[in-house]
Amino acid sequence: MDRYPVFPGRCPLSAKRIVILKPRGFCAGVVRAVEAVERALDTFGPPIYVLKEIVHNRTVIRSLEERGAIFVRNLAEAPTGARVFFSAHGVSPQMWEQARERGLQVIDATCPLVSKVHFEAQDYTRRGYSIVIIGHHEHDEIVGLLGEVPAGTPVVENVQQVDELRIPDPNKVAYLTQTTLSLDEAAAIIQRLRERFPNISAPKAQDICYATQNRQTALKLVAPKVDLVLVVGSENSSNSLRLVEVAQNAGAPAYRIDGVAEIDSRWLTDVHTLGLTAGASAPESLVQQVVQVLRTRFGFESVEEAGDIIENVRFVLPEEVLRAQPTV
Repeated sequence: MDRYPVFPGRCPLSAKRIVILKPRGFCAGVVRAVEAVERALDTFGPPIYVLKEIVHNRTVIRSLEERGAIFVRNLAEAPTGARVFFSAHGVSPQMWEQARERGLQVIDATCPLVSKVHFEAQDYTRRGYSIVIIGHHEHDEIVGLLGEVPAGTPVVENVQQVDELRIPDPNKVAYLTQTTLSLDEAAAIIQRLRERFPNISAPKAQDICYATQNRQTALKLVAPKVDLVLVVGSENSSNSLRLVEVAQNAGAPAYRIDGVAEIDSRWLTDVHTLGLTAGASAPESLVQQVVQVLRTRFGFESVEEAGDIIENVRFVLPEEVLRAQPTV
């Protein structure tokens, strides 16, 4: 694949090209979670149970199911004493208690960056702060986080909801955020929170994860210079949905696709420069399948890469998996 450090703008009508964004795809938290399940299957053998989805991607889920992973909606679906993974999105303390009561052998694949937000929630709660959570109420990450804070803790998704907040002590309030939000969306909400509560406390380091930031930053630079953006990612992947919004806000038509089957040929009419990226839970194999179809079926002649952000983050595998690995 050609390196493309300088982006000159839209290409001539005679040359149809794909510009693949860098970075894209798997983040360190997803790599850790998926590798942990794969190693557990190799070490312990199937079945290995996983609460909900280890990461939000259909292809990844199908691949692990084929190897013997069983995905369950709740802990009651796993046999007593079974080995069960908690997903990268984290779970509530109540879920840990249920697992102990049923004698389940838990392997915790919670992303360390999500765990950071849980620790912050615990700290603010101990210190008597009212907490405002910025995020999407039904997302697995927020469902788990709500278990760390007092009942009734508000979750806000937009600026209007900030204006509706009623906080007992405006001088003792703090905010936390979901790790996979749009940077711009979160910034507007945070700004309004600070206007309403000038003494509001914030995390020492922002909660939106490095991978979410990097993918959005790369896309903001490229989106204004392409005719269309495709985002590879599943419909329940929050960061993939946010990438679509980022591209659209930057002026480019954008669509999310789970894979090649969802490409609509009508989108590609008069498209000569196409931007392609992937959410943090989408495997690179899906990106390359999309590239192949765009080249062979839709006549995109060249493939180039744009972006100079280098990611070298790697998280250690869960302790329960490492302990079971044979020593060499």
